[in-house]
Amino acid sequence: MFPLPRGATGFSRPEHGPLPETDARAFRTALHAAARAAGGRVGTVEERTYPRTFHTASIIRRDDERVVLCHAHHPWIAFAEERRTWYDDGFASPPPWSGVFPASGFDVLTAEHLGTPLADLDTSGFSRAERHQISCFGITTLGGVLFNAWD
Repeated sequence: MFPLPRGATGFSRPEHGPLPETDARAFRTALHAAARAAGGRVGTVEERTYPRTFHTASIIRRDDERVVLCHAHHPWIAFAEERRTWYDDGFASPPPWSGVFPASGFDVLTAEHLGTPLADLDTSGFSRAERHQISCFGITTLGGVLFNAWD
């Protein structure tokens, strides 16, 4: 497991300063490289809008469409079964062509990793406000913390 750095939850307070930002252009470039590796094309790309913590895109191959999530504050990639505004489950295993993302500076997270219970992770770096959001929304997994839309 990797440590959960500041910005992992996407929740911040003005007094803590701005969160880091994942380079959206680098994500788009990696998407196109992944589409080429998959023998497909890039579908719809939705850049993050508040309060979501992630960008959403898809790669389309023949009759298959894979949903790709990119964390807005850290270079983490996940795959989902369908497009949603919030994820706490419904993550998919990375497809064979997902190896393009690490070559572009992104970490690919597996469905198993995203299903890790928060109780098994070191969340000591989270602020009181982040802990409050997690508690209020009943988030219990890593995926729920990373790919959310709380306000």
